[in-house]
Amino acid sequence: MAYKVDARPMLKEDSLKDKVILITGGGTGLGKSMAKYFARLGASLVIASRKLDALKATAGEIENETGGIVLPCQCDVTAYDQVEKLLHDSLEKFGRVDVLVNNAAGNFISPTERLSHRAFDIIVSIVLRGTYYCSLAFGKHWIKENQPASVLNIVTTYAWTGSAYVVPSAVAKAGVLSLTRSLAVEWAKYNLRFNAIAPGLFPTKGAWDRLLPKQVSDKLSAPEKIPAGRLGEHQELANLAAYLVSDFSSFVNGEVITIDGGEWLKGAGQFNMLDSITPELWDEIEKTVRNIKGS
Repeated sequence: MAYKVDARPMLKEDSLKDKVILITGGGTGLGKSMAKYFARLGASLVIASRKLDALKATAGEIENETGGIVLPCQCDVTAYDQVEKLLHDSLEKFGRVDVLVNNAAGNFISPTERLSHRAFDIIVSIVLRGTYYCSLAFGKHWIKENQPASVLNIVTTYAWTGSAYVVPSAVAKAGVLSLTRSLAVEWAKYNLRFNAIAPGLFPTKGAWDRLLPKQVSDKLSAPEKIPAGRLGEHQELANLAAYLVSDFSSFVNGEVITIDGGEWLKGAGQFNMLDSITPELWDEIEKTVRNIKGS
């Protein structure tokens, strides 16, 4: 039986009031869900990606629903000069940025031997280089201005285990995980915090279709992989993200929080597949094991 789902907003109103939050990959998917919730909590937003039309549509939607202020900025995070312009435009509009959410990503499933070196370069550039470029540009600014700030990186549960068929993403996310923990220590003296979220399966249009196309989803029932028995709700991740970028988490630094219903733990255990064994078969196994002699 699945756990009870409570996907209500978690934090009190105005929990992010007066904060300016920049989200890469903020026009769609989980980035959009986080942005919308941050705005409801009183934050002003900068949302960035390569697709300006999607950003403008999301900005208008969020402003209409929340009354907040949203600046859409076209930016390719793999180009450092564009990241610097993103910082400049954000400062010109709001005067400061308090939080950076490195959410921009790219991924697809493929046997590694089918990949070109270019395919590997594209994913690693977006995920790892893009996160580093944004962290470096904004970090240098915050240090120069002696401004406390927070960075939230979006990784994956296979960042520490690796995963077949998504090797470029696994390599890149492992790098982001290491970057998070490294800068959490090195830049804490500047009052900069670095944390990460490792989401499990949260359905999003586009990314979901690339990772679980129909041919795969027909053979793989995703909820059956998850001990909680269901997929994630976007508001659940947005609740966690809002806490980590808020002042309520001011003593949380260098942490990576998994939100996946127990999926990666089930997949990591060597004998976890035994949950399919019936009680009757367990009775037989127990009798057999008791009769086995030896050291």
